[in-house]
Amino acid sequence: MKTNKLLTFLLSPLIILSLNAGAEITADQIARLGTDLTPLGGEKAGNADGTIPAWEGGLTQPPPGYQPGKHYVDPYAGDAIKFTINAGNMDQYAGKLTEGHKALLKTYSDSYKMNVYPTHRSAAAPQRIYDATRNVAATARLTPDGNGVEGAVIGIPFPVPANGLEVIWNHLLRWRCNYVERRIVQAAPTRGGDYTLVQFSDQVSIAYSHEGMTTDKLNNIILYFKQDVLAPARLAGGSLLVHETLNQNIENRNAWIYNPGQRRVRRAPNVAFDNPGTASDGMRTNDQLDIFNGSPERYVWKLAGKKEIYVPYNNYKLQDPAFKYSDILKPLHINQDYPRYELHRVWIVDATLKPDARHLYKRRTFYIDEDSWQILAVDQYDNRDQLWRVSEGFAMNYYDVPNNWTSLEVHIDLQAGRYLAVGLFNESEPYNFNVKFSDSDFTPAALRREGVR
Repeated sequence: MKTNKLLTFLLSPLIILSLNAGAEITADQIARLGTDLTPLGGEKAGNADGTIPAWEGGLTQPPPGYQPGKHYVDPYAGDAIKFTINAGNMDQYAGKLTEGHKALLKTYSDSYKMNVYPTHRSAAAPQRIYDATRNVAATARLTPDGNGVEGAVIGIPFPVPANGLEVIWNHLLRWRCNYVERRIVQAAPTRGGDYTLVQFSDQVSIAYSHEGMTTDKLNNIILYFKQDVLAPARLAGGSLLVHETLNQNIENRNAWIYNPGQRRVRRAPNVAFDNPGTASDGMRTNDQLDIFNGSPERYVWKLAGKKEIYVPYNNYKLQDPAFKYSDILKPLHINQDYPRYELHRVWIVDATLKPDARHLYKRRTFYIDEDSWQILAVDQYDNRDQLWRVSEGFAMNYYDVPNNWTSLEVHIDLQAGRYLAVGLFNESEPYNFNVKFSDSDFTPAALRREGVR
């Protein structure tokens, strides 16, 4: 047994290096960006049967009726459902379903369904993100152990990925915005459907993407995140501050929490990996916020290729103020009348826990949008290799930015018969991207001052 562990320890760095080998992009590959590939690396052309159209720039202008500062008007509200996948006909579509969706259809055969709509490749980003992607594609590289990226800022570092770790870093460094302030709710319904709404106020500065940013100015911090709990009363007043790093070999993520009972700020090194997420009732791990975040160091990442899959996309209905939280939050899973699924090409990445590493999930399979690098679905397996939790990122284009991000995240526990819904804002104000923060707003001292007030 000791011999096997020693062999595994010695081989692990070789496995990682082999996965990262040959990752340098060629001039010919860079020349494809904006020609047969989109500026961020997706295939520009549609598929052979026309069910996936060509990418023609995405959605960059608001549709008629949209008012800045209000909830987003659905640009595809006139689309009719093409067909509905349910437990009775799922075998017909099995080749284009994730393992997680197959399990959900079987487990909740009386209620779970997937309404499939025409595909719209709405993902878009500002021109400066496209330009930066072309520039950093020539210089970006993984650190030798894959736990960081060098030579990259603003753009997608690996638009033509050579391995799974590069795909995951593309998600971690994808374009979302410069700054955002949002008020969202989280709910973890019981099997019977009872829930308490947890209200958050989030402030985010994605320094990696700031206009004019350089690697020197970045100072290894790619993202500043501050979250205040507003309700319920028993949780209100608590705050979390995170500084996310680009090269985690230089410095790991830094996190602090403010405890209103103690009226003090303290470091929170456990805000990472598989420790429970804030007020999540144990229904998600810290690294599941934003579908996946943080260090990839505990897994071996294998790129399984690209495939056409039915995934959540253009989910404007889930933020529509015409609906209440109670319309969406139902027992076992959210109300499947509201999600929209489309056929898209996604990168598939299998993550397997490294020998002697610890995590609740032994294996995870990620499905990543080729047009935006947003993770759209994840299958998570327990230590018995049984499918345990299924995550969905209900993406939509925030066309006033523009970006492709989630309107809701859902993590479904198949074994417990429960789920966690994170990010609802249809009864709140929409995301505010027209804010600006300074780095000094994201310091432990600032957290302390706000807490005392």
